[in-house]
Amino acid sequence: MAIQTLVQDDVMEGSIAAVEDRPTIQWSSVLAGAFAAGAMSFILVSFSVAIGLGVSSASPSWRDASAALALLSGLFLIIQAIISFGFGGYIAGRVAHPAPALATIEDDGERRDGLHGLTSWALAVLIGAALLAILGAAAIERSPLRSSASNTSAAEPLLSYELDKLFRAPRRPPNTDMREARAEAGRILMTSSSHSGVSTDDRTYLVQQVAALTGLAAPDSERRVDALIADAKTAINRARRNAIIVAFSIAAATLIGAAVAWAAAVAGGRHRDGEPLPNWMASSNRFHRNPRAMPVP
Repeated sequence: MAIQTLVQDDVMEGSIAAVEDRPTIQWSSVLAGAFAAGAMSFILVSFSVAIGLGVSSASPSWRDASAALALLSGLFLIIQAIISFGFGGYIAGRVAHPAPALATIEDDGERRDGLHGLTSWALAVLIGAALLAILGAAAIERSPLRSSASNTSAAEPLLSYELDKLFRAPRRPPNTDMREARAEAGRILMTSSSHSGVSTDDRTYLVQQVAALTGLAAPDSERRVDALIADAKTAINRARRNAIIVAFSIAAATLIGAAVAWAAAVAGGRHRDGEPLPNWMASSNRFHRNPRAMPVP
């Protein structure tokens, strides 16, 4: 009976240990890392906007920004992603509870901590994307242009300055509604960046509209239309170039952030256990509070 009881106790203890040692995600540490990454990212992005490195702006002058400024803004996005996701990943790995059985296996322990950092990275990205979508939808819903969608076009925020110059007139009757004319002219100017450019019929129509609404003579209207078609094409191409640079920088920053979150979580797990950093982090092992000699291969 005594032997049978000991065997049953060993079986029960083994099953309990197996359940406890099962590699599971600890969502409390994942949430802590995601919130920490989001807070750090908000601080750094706010700082970048304050020093003029915002990735977007409502000012018409932003579309005329040089490629160097767009590249600098993209580089700052990558740097802030490294800092933010590294901070969040480290916290996720540091506060996660180690599994007793996995603590003796270096590769499995690193993989477990790294998965916590990677999960916190994914959660932070999803939360950030959801907040941006909500804020964007709210901005569109409250926009005064939404109530008159038929009289607006996508060119209005981008080519608003060109449209102002196109219909600029020293004298105009009061209470003149220019929304429909501006929207139609904006849609025509948007075609200036296409392969075929503005068609002859659209150019002739713009010249007639400018002459009718501004009182300019036909030759002056033609010169104004031709100049603004060229300006619109340049502005659209610059805005497209900057958008491509920033979009690529965001994608690169997100992917790099995933790798940084994994590595930072592994480092946090090692510091939590009072162990030196892995061999692939040996160059950073001197920052550990109790450095140990690394084995020489």
